[in-house]
Amino acid sequence: MGAIALIGPAWICVLALCAVLGDALLPFLPSGTLVILAVLRTSQVAGAPVLLALGVALASFLGDLLLLSLARRGAPLVDRRLAGKPQLAASVERVRQNLSGRSRRAAAAMVIIARFVPAGRTVLDLAVGHSPGQSRGFLRWSALAAVVWAGYIVTLGWLNSHWFDTAWLSLAVSCCAATAISSTVARMIRRHRRQSV
Repeated sequence: MGAIALIGPAWICVLALCAVLGDALLPFLPSGTLVILAVLRTSQVAGAPVLLALGVALASFLGDLLLLSLARRGAPLVDRRLAGKPQLAASVERVRQNLSGRSRRAAAAMVIIARFVPAGRTVLDLAVGHSPGQSRGFLRWSALAAVVWAGYIVTLGWLNSHWFDTAWLSLAVSCCAATAISSTVARMIRRHRRQSV
């Protein structure tokens, strides 16, 4: 009976990890929501949040590697995506220029902050993929950013699963909190960009 009860949560965990892996290329995937849902479904299993956080960090890092590799090789899929979205192409170029003039510490901060901005990870991966010589340092900071984001999103879901009695309320509060944090970070970046122009 215990094994059967874990089948549902296991599928949600697999789906969440696939979404985290894929949202570097497809940022509309609800990876954060699925991770929170997976946390809520497994929060009573001993050690599950830690294992889930490790899996999320690994999937996030592998997603960066995948998109970076595609951008580096000039994959037709990536080129078509940039050609079809001038706003995305402009963002990629702006980030690429910002990365080239930054210290290692500032570049690391950019990589970590990008995880908390909607589509920030996609833009950053594409920018690094189109910047020769950036990828070695980027991979180190990408791994750190993946761990930070995984710890943040899993902890958010875990805390709310213990603060509220119902799963739907925990999910709603967690998703609203994650959206609010992402929106705040995005607004701060836009304000900083306007002030520096």
